Amino acid sequence: MSSSNPASGLVVPHTLSVSGRLLAAAGYIFLRALSTTLRLHLENRDEVLKSLGKRKVIFALWHNRLALSLPICRNIFLATQPYRRAVALISASRDGAILSELMEHYGVQPVRGSSSRRGGQALRELVSFTKQGYDVTITPDGPRGPKYQVQEGVVMLAQLIGMPVLPVSVKIHPKKVLGSWDAFQVPFPFARCDVRVGQPIDVAREANQEEREAKKLLIEKSLMDLTID
Repeated sequence: MSSSNPASGLVVPHTLSVSGRLLAAAGYIFLRALSTTLRLHLENRDEVLKSLGKRKVIFALWHNRLALSLPICRNIFLATQPYRRAVALISASRDGAILSELMEHYGVQPVRGSSSRRGGQALRELVSFTKQGYDVTITPDGPRGPKYQVQEGVVMLAQLIGMPVLPVSVKIHPKKVLGSWDAFQVPFPFARCDVRVGQPIDVAREANQEEREAKKLLIEKSLMDLTID
């Protein structure tokens, strides 16, 4: 459950009950089994990995592709560049608690928070991890949308920590599209998943509001150019 610490002013994110932990474990087993059947293909693989090198980045992936974020992270980037470590911004809600548990099973460090809850604390934690050499994974239109509209948080984060935003999208076929706000996509077993990566987008530390808005629109355009529903 979510609570606050009156003495420190800190907001504690939702935590899982025993049944919630069992659900998360079952989800991990299902996702691992599913991911072993998926045909993940990184377009322009050699060029992308060479360009990326050891540069630390903010991986930006639409919220409705979240089911593939862990297989992509583990089977493409961490498998080919094992020196990478990733931290992911996850909602402080009850649903976020389950996803956070899944992230830990995959070796991704979760940080809990959003613009509406625990935002400042989460930002400080993210900064701390990036100083330790972690990449960041974020859904720029999450956690509540609107779908395919980049929120200003990713731009402000890039400006603060001095890491570029790397747009990533995935074309999935065949898939199940859910009736959620983001039209969440779940790949069928043995689906082909074409991972497409854009050019890194830097945000200057001295950028003003107008320049940040321009970067937000650029990130959104880059992601949309990569996205095939």
